[in-house]
Formats: sequence, C-alpha cells, structure tokens
Amino acid sequence: MLRLTWTQPEDLVPHALAAARADGIAVDDLADWWTTAGGSLHAPGSGATKDPAPPALRRLARELLSQVDEREAPAALRAAEPDGLDEILALARPVTVASPGMDLPDRVHGAWLGRAAGCLLGKPVEKIPREGIRAIAQSTGNWPISRYFTEVGLDGELASRYPWNRRSRPTSLLENIDGMPEDDDLNFPLIALDLLERHGDGFTTDDVAQSWLANLPGGRVFTAERIAYRNLLDGYEPEVAGRVGNPFRDWIGAQIRTDVYGWTHPGDPVTSARLAWTDAHLTHGRNGVYGAMFAAAACSAAVVAGSVAEVLAAGLSVVPPESRFAAAIRMGAELADLSTEDALDQVYARYGDLHWVHVLNNAATLGYALARGDGDYTTTITTAVTGGWDTDSTGATAGSIAGALTGAKGLPPEWVVPLRNRLASTVPGFDGIGFDTLARRTLALVRKS
Repeated sequence: MLRLTWTQPEDLVPHALAAARADGIAVDDLADWWTTAGGSLHAPGSGATKDPAPPALRRLARELLSQVDEREAPAALRAAEPDGLDEILALARPVTVASPGMDLPDRVHGAWLGRAAGCLLGKPVEKIPREGIRAIAQSTGNWPISRYFTEVGLDGELASRYPWNRRSRPTSLLENIDGMPEDDDLNFPLIALDLLERHGDGFTTDDVAQSWLANLPGGRVFTAERIAYRNLLDGYEPEVAGRVGNPFRDWIGAQIRTDVYGWTHPGDPVTSARLAWTDAHLTHGRNGVYGAMFAAAACSAAVVAGSVAEVLAAGLSVVPPESRFAAAIRMGAELADLSTEDALDQVYARYGDLHWVHVLNNAATLGYALARGDGDYTTTITTAVTGGWDTDSTGATAGSIAGALTGAKGLPPEWVVPLRNRLASTVPGFDGIGFDTLARRTLALVRKS
C-alpha cells in the first residue's frame, strides 16, 4: 500500500489545525468535529500515518481543510505579517552593503561548496532528535562534531534507537561519501539558476511552476512544495496553488530555494528578496516566505560582506521586523555568547513544540549558528547540525553563508575534498556537474544583471 507523505487529507488536518491556532485563528469547533468523527489530532512527524482513513473520515478531512482555508487570521497579525510583496517591502529597513570585490568568484564558489558540505553533514541525521545526534557523535568519537558522521564504532543499541535517515545513509556517511549526493537543498538552487539563465530577473511565479512540472518529479518535493505541486496538477493557477489545503506555508521549504538569487545580485538584498518572493509565493506564505527572502538577502550580502553582523542585518532588512521569523533570527543571534548546549536549551524552550520542518525553530538555530560561528565555517555548520530539526536544510543555509564569507580557497579540506567537485541530481542537465562550473555560470548572471 502506498502511503504518500504530506498529501493524505486525514494526515493534513492535525497540521492545519495547529497552523491555524498558531496564527490565532479559532478552530476549536473544527477540532471537536474532527475528533468526534474519529479523527486524530496527532500530526504525524514523518508525513503520513500507517493506515488510510475510512472513506467518510477522509471526506470530512477534505471539508475541514477547506473550512480552515476560509478563516482569516486576526487583523493585527495580517498587519505585522503581510503576504504581498509591496506590503512586505513597505516594512523593510534598507541597509548599505559593500560593493562586489575582486574576490567575488572565490566567494561564489565558496558559497556553492559551503552549501553542499553543510547539507551533506546534516543529511544522515535529519529527523534525529538533538539528544540522538549528540549520542551518535559521542559514540563514534566525533563530539563536538568536527567531521562528517560515521557509523564506524557506533554502539548497536544507539544505532537501533536513532536510525540514520534511510535515503541518506548509503551516500552521506564518511565511509561512503563519493561526491555530493542528490538532495532537494541542492536541486532547488539548480532550478533557480536555470530560471535565471532562461528568463533573467523577469521570471514569474508561473515560470517557477512550469519549471517544477518539467524538471522535478513529484517524489522529489515535500511538505508545502508537494501540496502546491498536487494543486497545480489539479488545475489551480500558480498564484493560488500554495494556498489551498496547505498547512505547511510557514515551514522551511521556500528558504532552501533562494540562495542563488542572492549570489547573482551581490550587495543588493532588496532585488534578491524580490526574486525570492516570486519563487516562494508559489508554495508559502508569511513566515515561510520571509525565510526565503531572508536567505536571498543574506546570501547577497555574504558574497561581499566582511562580517556575519552585516549578513544578518541585510537578511533582516527585507522581512517585517515584527514578524515571528525576524524574532526567531534575532533570538538565535542574541544567544551567541552562550555555550551551544545552553543556547539550544533556550531555543528548544521557545520553539520545541514546533514540527522539525517548521521555519521558526530552524530560523532560531540558524541565527545562533551564524552568530556563534562568526564566520568560521566549521563552527557554523557543526553548530547548525548539532541543533537538530531540519539538519540538512539549516546546515545548507548556514554553510552557504559561511562558505561565501570564507571563500572556496579558505574552506577546510575535510569538508570539501569528499565532495569531489561533483553533484548528483535528477534536474535535467545538471547531474555530475562540478561546483566550479556552477560558480562560473552564477558569475555569468552577475555580469548580465
């Protein structure tokens, strides 16, 4: 029996109710209706429950998802966290960012390599809780984390209690890494690069949707992306595909897609954020979109800036200052002087109730990792992954920024050499491509803009 994750109506209802309540939307009546009919309020962390719901309960699930869609968030929240691009940028606080320097090629190359290595470090421990990551690292003599994970020497009981990510184990442990394996955290930057090469800065949300349908199998997208993909196939226009039956609009998916918009617009966080919004709007809203805009603006600064402080300022300059996303980044960054364990204890106390793919908990971890690392590549990515939750995505974004600040020539070989300058991907035209080639193609777009 196929239990496709992130799409079963009965599995989406608990997520939808939780998302609505987080936005201050009253849904107790819908929750009561659901539980009275036999539905569960437990949201499956892996995306799907084991068994399908009876037909009547599934029909009710579809009805409840539709009713949640019809209920508006309070006016105060909509004012502090708008969805429209113009409304978002009206709240922006422009900052001055340095102009591109002679080291831009090395910075962009470092960003690509840094993103890949940070993602690769987090891949095998994705979904493993924070305490499990620590136990695995300690058992294999890798604590504090200083290299890719290995199962050599791993205690058998720990291996059973905290199993590796099933898809990543064969390609992402130190003993079997042979180039950068495929990952959505790298596939989406490839899609963005291709969009810019074909359409330039004038690409539209429709172009993003067409690119996905042409280049990404449905099994290669997850959470909000999978919902939007399904809705596109069901005939919804790209402008609304992400807003129908989608409880994942505040999750991290859009944030992993937008680094390239920043790299191709060095020192221009506002333009980078505009392009990120155009992409993210297909699938996400509010804080999910802000994550995408923050990442693009931060990456725009990272390839020219001299400090993490400048990067954080640039990223925060394009998102609503009173938004929950901005608060999460600020909170993490303000913990920089604390030990990793003490800081993460505070992050978990504030955001520990959120799903591991939500944008806010991961944003706080990202803010802390960047500020704690202060430009040091190893400290940045290992701190990001030590935090748990969406380890490959947060590791990738942290690695992208720290890699850009460091430059390819300065990245530690223990992280870069196993990549073998080779990226696996099912995105047409990119399988086996080198990171040096990706950097050259990215720089060609800088010269055109």
